[in-house]
Amino acid sequence: MEPKRIRKKMTEAKIFSCTQSEDLAKQIAKNFGIPMGKVAFSRYSDGEFQPSFEESVRGSRVFIVGSTHPSSDNLMEMLLMLDAAKRASARHITAVMPYFGWARQDRKDKPRVPIGAKMIAKLLETAGATRIITMDLHADQIQGFFEKPVDHLFASTIFVPYLQSLNLDNLTIASPDMGGSKRAYAYSKFLGSDVVICYKQRQKANVISHMELIGDVKGKNVVLVDDMVDTAGTLTKAAELMIERGALSVRAVCTHGILSGNAHERVENSALEELIITDTIPPKNESPKIKVLSCAELFGSTMKSVHLNKSIHENFIN
Repeated sequence: MEPKRIRKKMTEAKIFSCTQSEDLAKQIAKNFGIPMGKVAFSRYSDGEFQPSFEESVRGSRVFIVGSTHPSSDNLMEMLLMLDAAKRASARHITAVMPYFGWARQDRKDKPRVPIGAKMIAKLLETAGATRIITMDLHADQIQGFFEKPVDHLFASTIFVPYLQSLNLDNLTIASPDMGGSKRAYAYSKFLGSDVVICYKQRQKANVISHMELIGDVKGKNVVLVDDMVDTAGTLTKAAELMIERGALSVRAVCTHGILSGNAHERVENSALEELIITDTIPPKNESPKIKVLSCAELFGSTMKSVHLNKSIHENFIN
């Protein structure tokens, strides 16, 4: 008599969201093909909060979606939800962080300062994360701060097709600083364009004292590429410098639109034709110069591949 074959039941997948990323998480869940999981937050008058899963996650693969841009409440939400999933006996717990906050503190650039990104990595693992999915880290080496698997996605998968659709003649890719030169060369490879680099000196954080351009932009349509735009000081100064040097037009693509302070006003009054960002951070204000491309399909596809134990290679531009 032939023995019965025992079919191994696939772990159920569930997607939950921190409050700051609810809109993006809903779109990710739609692309994944499952409904959003139910989670409730209890809040105290002093600002303390407590998340609660309103359905069982025992034995499930749990994806928790939440960008960790300041305030620190966003990071705290992610940590508490990871801990709740761990204590509720979830089998796999993936922290889906479209924007990995505090990533600019990736090294000791002067004495007596923390390496904040390393500390955040340890906090996430201690809280219960068994895997991390994120996009365009400020520094690639942050992946090495984790002892758990990290799936590092690139917004070029979203931006390159859009830039190709513009059909710009004499296209040149630019990096707003020396640190972004590797990213600029990657874009230039896909688009078959030249590369120029800005060299800047900072007086202090978010304050540029001097900027120079390495390369020729005369008669070119320039696209600046960066991982994030915060105060927009660097981008707008770089755009102004390139127009002065004879560029026909200047656009910028930045994965994470932090846009703090008077960044929107700077962009509006700048020489930039357009600033293209993704929705890793919920857009604060609408602007005719700012175009938002969704990263939901990329994250949904990656999460589904992870759940099915398939390669995510197809989610990268070859």
